[in-house]
Amino acid sequence: MKMPRALLLPIAFGALLPGRLVAQGVADPTRPPLAATLPSADATAATPAATGLQTILRRKGTRPAAIINGQYVDLGGKVGDARLVQINESEVILQGPGGREELRLTPAVEKSAPVLPHAEDRPLSLRAGRKK
Repeated sequence: MKMPRALLLPIAFGALLPGRLVAQGVADPTRPPLAATLPSADATAATPAATGLQTILRRKGTRPAAIINGQYVDLGGKVGDARLVQINESEVILQGPGGREELRLTPAVEKSAPVLPHAEDRPLSLRAGRKK
């Protein structure tokens, strides 16, 4: 017995519909819990403001500046009671009533010279005197 084409489409959609209704009731496993998405008074009060050195700005033709504690500070400007007296590549120096304070962009990272392998350990293409 052959089924008329007019009935085929409603049957196909009818077969898919229950699965779609069930899928709408299933929670998204990648979505955070509702409590995590709502700000609470405790969470906002406990969140500290950004502190320390966030960035150093060096632009051609202008004085260097820094973003410290979320505040834009020109060289010579003040941060609280301290004055910004020096701006280097990765740190700034503040001079205040308590003395000098050094703020680093990445406090846990120290710059060091790279250690190069001996010439015989380098690939042939990188050895000195080798013609390309």
